Amino acid sequence: MNDILQQLAQVLEQRKHQSADTSYVAGLYQKGLDSILKKIGEEATETVIAAKDGNRQQIVYETADLWFHCLVMLAHLDLGPDDVLKELERRFDLSGLTEKARRSE
Repeated sequence: MNDILQQLAQVLEQRKHQSADTSYVAGLYQKGLDSILKKIGEEATETVIAAKDGNRQQIVYETADLWFHCLVMLAHLDLGPDDVLKELERRFDLSGLTEKARRSE
């Protein structure tokens, strides 16, 4: 699965150099961070609604949209899936309560 994230990250990097006329992602990059964040908010809301409705296929579809737009945001900020995966790996042996307590220190 990590290969899919890496492949997608590569495509998103390539889109930084394409015209907004030919690429949806290039258009998002051109509009800037606020537009990307707005799209993440929209997709997060749609994901919540799908989960509330309980339609498994729609939940997966909307979650894919949400993840995709989060990856666009990361790429826009010169970050990638590896940065997030490393953070998740760092947390792997921590309890959620311990991790939360560390953030408030």
